[in-house]
Amino acid sequence: MPTDTDLIPVVSLGALPLESFERGTSYRSSDAEGLAAGLGLTRLGATYTEVPPGKSSCPYHVHHAVDEMFVILEGQGDYRFGERRYSVGAGDVLGAPSGGPEFAHQLTNTGAGTLKYLAISSVSDADVCEYPDSGKFGAGSREGFRFIGRRGDSVDYWDGEPDDLK
Repeated sequence: MPTDTDLIPVVSLGALPLESFERGTSYRSSDAEGLAAGLGLTRLGATYTEVPPGKSSCPYHVHHAVDEMFVILEGQGDYRFGERRYSVGAGDVLGAPSGGPEFAHQLTNTGAGTLKYLAISSVSDADVCEYPDSGKFGAGSREGFRFIGRRGDSVDYWDGEPDDLK
């Protein structure tokens, strides 16, 4: 964490270095992660994201321990939230509370130009993320633990545990 003498509490979105990501034909984005940390914030997460037309930055998902909010800065999109869809554009603020599949969400660029938004979230030491379309879930922690699987892959609580403690 930066000290108060190192902290620069102002960031220009246009000056942020973007890291590009692409997966298949549906997913592509350029992101500046760690925006909140760079501002010295420890309980909020923030990412600046740019998504080209017809793409999404991630699959339909829901967090079980993290709330998310998206602020649309430029462009148009389709916000899939639970069983509904919403047309969104510049100036709209989208909520994605933590919880079950009824709060699953995905933002897709439906416009002719780049969709630009801020993704702001609460911070948790651990989270479970559920992907209703594919039946997957992911569990992870800030300490580096990460697992992605499906409910059918589970084992019994005692599976592999030794019977004789030494």
